Amino acid sequence: MTIPMFGAGTFRLQGQAAFDSVRHAIEAGYRAIDTAQIYNNEAEVGQAVAESGVARKDLFLTTKVWNDNFGADRLVASLEESLQKLRTDYVDLALIHWPLSSVPVEAYMVALATARERGLARQIGISNFNIEYTKRAIAAVGAKQIATNQIELSPYLQNRRLVDFLQGQGIHVTSYMTLGYGKVLHDPVIGAIAARRQATPAQVTLAWAMQTGFSVIPSSTKRENLASNLLATGLQLSAQDMDEIAALERNGRMVNPEGLAPVWDL
Repeated sequence: MTIPMFGAGTFRLQGQAAFDSVRHAIEAGYRAIDTAQIYNNEAEVGQAVAESGVARKDLFLTTKVWNDNFGADRLVASLEESLQKLRTDYVDLALIHWPLSSVPVEAYMVALATARERGLARQIGISNFNIEYTKRAIAAVGAKQIATNQIELSPYLQNRRLVDFLQGQGIHVTSYMTLGYGKVLHDPVIGAIAARRQATPAQVTLAWAMQTGFSVIPSSTKRENLASNLLATGLQLSAQDMDEIAALERNGRMVNPEGLAPVWDL
């Protein structure tokens, strides 16, 4: 199996907003949906998926295990609870949401692999792991079992050391916060490329990420934005475009929760 290059994220979406966003995304043509236990919206995501009319086999669902559930028995049980909320027998991808220093990496990676072996997830992976933690995860279960590392990436945070390491290990990279909470959409360089390509800044940014080799999972509560973002899959940027965006790197990290985030690779 592979990780879809384009999907819909649901971070910060709850209740009716989460349901509507997923429903509109599927109607627009999205077939990959990303959620997490801590988002508190798995039930709404599951309802939208169940009512979409799209066969389960044609959808790719990702959820992420929260830190409170890292105990071996608790991790598997928490995924079973997630499946009930999502109204499905399995997720296509289950990730460890953040590495936790107080619990050995081996413990929760082996537990996650056990969940996969039991059929709760088709693939497993990690999220927000730096190089050090990724090495520990590889030591625990092997690089071939780690389908992806979902990390913050945008034109302002290109995380090249970590990306190079992951790609060297054959671990796919999934980008979240690709649009930088909208900040990169106002960048004059992105705007100029968008004008040249007759595209939107969001489409340019998402196309840049995909051409770099990353999967993307942008979110929106607006039907028109969801449809517009999806058009990035058909946008081809030139080598000059890519070089100009590469030059925007400024270590502009936006997600760095104290006491949770690892020491990031610079």
